[in-house]
Amino acid sequence: MKILCIGRNYVNHAKELGNEVPEEPVIFMKPESALSINDAPFIYPSFSKDLHYEAELVIKINKDGKNISEENATEFYDEMTIGIDFTARDIQQQLKKKSLPWEKAKAFDGSAAVGRFIHIAPEMKMDNINFSFLKNNETVQQGNSKMMIFSINQIIANISQYFTLNAGDLIFTGTPEGVGECVTGDSLNGFIENELLLSIIVK
Repeated sequence: MKILCIGRNYVNHAKELGNEVPEEPVIFMKPESALSINDAPFIYPSFSKDLHYEAELVIKINKDGKNISEENATEFYDEMTIGIDFTARDIQQQLKKKSLPWEKAKAFDGSAAVGRFIHIAPEMKMDNINFSFLKNNETVQQGNSKMMIFSINQIIANISQYFTLNAGDLIFTGTPEGVGECVTGDSLNGFIENELLLSIIVK
């Protein structure tokens, strides 16, 4: 199982971190050990003093595929949830200054939290999915899939040019603006439309 993530997929998020808006999907990966399942406590990493949440829609791949066309991409997923791409921002900044890879900041154990997956019903429009993220019952992020620079189908088509997608792989599709710090004791909750799918306590 692979965890594939898309960076800078919302214009305002790229701007809030001072990054350029990409011309093609920015892809990075996390190992299976990064996976954290809904309701499991998240342990604040000892190596960071500036941990950030980044909430995003997550798609689960349902069958193997390579060089998938954008038109056929919907055949390769039928479940989604909301997830958190936890980022050790202080570690990331240190690595970026040295032009080094970000894995220590992005791919550490437990850094890919996912909520309960829901079936994608035929009437659901994947280019108009609302989601929101609350920290301690305060809404800190709100997004809609129509705000993505690259749509879910475009992401799948692009990724599959480089990596064979396998059933069970997860794709984190990018985060909207509003990312920020979380600390020990924070309660984190993620919704798609009005349905609570993700609930985590930072330990």
